[in-house]
Amino acid sequence: MSDLRHADRVEWPTLALLGLCYALWGLGTLWAASWWLPAGMMLVALSAALHSSLCHEALHGHPFRQTWLNEALVFPALGLLVPYRRFRDTHLAHHHDEILTDPYDDPETNYLDPVVWSRLRGWQRAVLRANNTLLGRMVLGPLVGQAAFVAGDWRLIRAGAPGVLAAWLWHLPAVALVLAWVLAVGRMPVWAFLLATYAAQSILKIRTFLEHRAHERARARTVIIEDRGPLALIFLNNNLHVVHHMHPRVAWYKLPALYRRHRDHYLRRNQSYVYRSYTEIFRRYLVRAKDPVPHPVWRPR
Repeated sequence: MSDLRHADRVEWPTLALLGLCYALWGLGTLWAASWWLPAGMMLVALSAALHSSLCHEALHGHPFRQTWLNEALVFPALGLLVPYRRFRDTHLAHHHDEILTDPYDDPETNYLDPVVWSRLRGWQRAVLRANNTLLGRMVLGPLVGQAAFVAGDWRLIRAGAPGVLAAWLWHLPAVALVLAWVLAVGRMPVWAFLLATYAAQSILKIRTFLEHRAHERARARTVIIEDRGPLALIFLNNNLHVVHHMHPRVAWYKLPALYRRHRDHYLRRNQSYVYRSYTEIFRRYLVRAKDPVPHPVWRPR
């Protein structure tokens, strides 16, 4: 696979898409918001979701080889909620495939230790069960996920974990920059901007909803969604998730061709954990849970 050995010095498609992302976000907060507020909110939601995907590209070394330059390019916190450096550190930890879906070691899992689940109150179980449907994940997921993320980071800060507090402090000017634009330059009401930003998180929850399943074999835990529509573009082909996990340094625009050339190999590897489209996922799981909340095959170590 020659494209696995070759990395572009400058990935122009990624750089161009980043410029377009900021342009659409600015357009949404300005002209579109003053013309028709729902249109502006839609542009803000879509561009903020795309920006999160571009942050994901940046932490994997795109579009430049220089880490500091990639981080500078995605510095404005369009999504407001998650510090880039915490996203970077937790996501790179998640890329250790042997710990995928582990309730303790995988920072991106939604599974719980069955013992922890058994100790939850009834209302907590109800919220998490609802969060395990696609509709619930989109409506409740940003709030549930952010609450768990902040609580976990607060525990780490109190324990003196290196880099966590610094990441949150560095996040403050990134948020301030965005809010300063909205308040001083933008023509969108604050409530509309916040609602659109929440909607961006809801869109991202579609991608993460079933990226990984509980399975005895680590290599069979990561999904392929063979979608080539608008969501695949917003997610920068991360729906071809097993391809990304196997080749995290490959740029987003090279993943589809790589998958087409070696489709049988990837499906053998993940034991055919595959969906044809996001339409199929909406149809099957909009109001029905795909998985239980307590990890069904987890074994304490």
